[in-house]
Amino acid sequence: MVFGALREDGAAFLTGNAPLVEVLRESLVRQAGLAGGRRNVARGQAVTALQNVHRFLEHYVERPDEHPAERVIVFDEAQRAWDRAQATKPSQRRGASKLTDSEPAHALQIMGRHGDWSVVVALIGNGQEINTGEAGLAEWGRVIAAAEGWRAVAPSRALFARLPAQRLADGPQPWLTIDDDLDLTVPMRSVRDPQGAPWVDAVLAGDRDAAARIAEEAGGVPYFVTRDLQAMRAALRHLSRGLRRAGLVASSGAKRLRAEGLGVQAADIPHWFLDRWPDIRASDALETYATEYDCQGLELDQVGLAWGGDMLRGPEGWHMRNLSGARWQTIRNPGERAFILNTYRVLLTRARYETVIWIPPGSPTSDGPWHDPTRNAAELDALAEHLLACGARPLEPAPAAVADRLTLL
Repeated sequence: MVFGALREDGAAFLTGNAPLVEVLRESLVRQAGLAGGRRNVARGQAVTALQNVHRFLEHYVERPDEHPAERVIVFDEAQRAWDRAQATKPSQRRGASKLTDSEPAHALQIMGRHGDWSVVVALIGNGQEINTGEAGLAEWGRVIAAAEGWRAVAPSRALFARLPAQRLADGPQPWLTIDDDLDLTVPMRSVRDPQGAPWVDAVLAGDRDAAARIAEEAGGVPYFVTRDLQAMRAALRHLSRGLRRAGLVASSGAKRLRAEGLGVQAADIPHWFLDRWPDIRASDALETYATEYDCQGLELDQVGLAWGGDMLRGPEGWHMRNLSGARWQTIRNPGERAFILNTYRVLLTRARYETVIWIPPGSPTSDGPWHDPTRNAAELDALAEHLLACGARPLEPAPAAVADRLTLL
């Protein structure tokens, strides 16, 4: 209904997150069907109101004389819009790109075809950058400054991000108006446990003392740690009562989880998010997992995070790795390290309620000739110790830990 109302006023929601588009469209179609509406009509309306930003831009770049039907576009995760190099890169699926500039530049040019007015609402989620070619707020600032007639309104935080690429501008600009009412500082995903997001920030920053202090002052955070895959599944089933939905998530770089008993990625994301057990495709079947690309922008009530070997905790901080062939290769590039850190930020913040973190037991050196160095038990033990020291709760023994948490529900 919300998107239908937006469409009547000439507006659309644009996102580069393909799974999000698929899930939202399918959800709207199902809701229309339950309400007695025609599913084919609802699907057409959903396709118009919820669009893939890459397809939207390509459509109008190919038609330079066509005005967009929309006067208002809501650009989801605008800081992740593609830079020029990524936007113009050919793809294996679509061939040569139709774009000639960055996505922010094309967005302003296309919406500027309206001679009187148009609005781009850019939604920003700092710390969500998980892939190469993401231009950041700096690109939006560059193209706004260069495009005639455009003005921007943003909170002051947009000028003071730690990373230069995520700053809209370096200081005041004639085209920029500051309005801090646009800074949404209260997390809305986990309303009951708002301390979860700052706890995750402290954990990923490596600030063990700050994380432990947040957990202590809050009387505990909704994060559990277990070394037992079946204990994680049992806890999620126990916690997700009634209409609540649970699901498993894991990093796309967690390639060695298959050796620990979890190696199947979800294949049909709309079914995974919208169907329920006993449909084996559903998230609460707890058979398959969604990666950061599958679940970004979406959420579950309870989450089981299977932690992979691509980001471990050592004496010198976080150790990021990429599995190349049969060996892990250390990642030292700051940009690539930031992507992996943000991957785990996304995964750690998918739950409305509890997150159960499963850290595999790994392969002990005592296995002799069967020791697997890609699953070093000592490294995984150190990670578990770090999370527990930060204030995460031990799940084992599982019944007691779950019972303690349920007393707060």
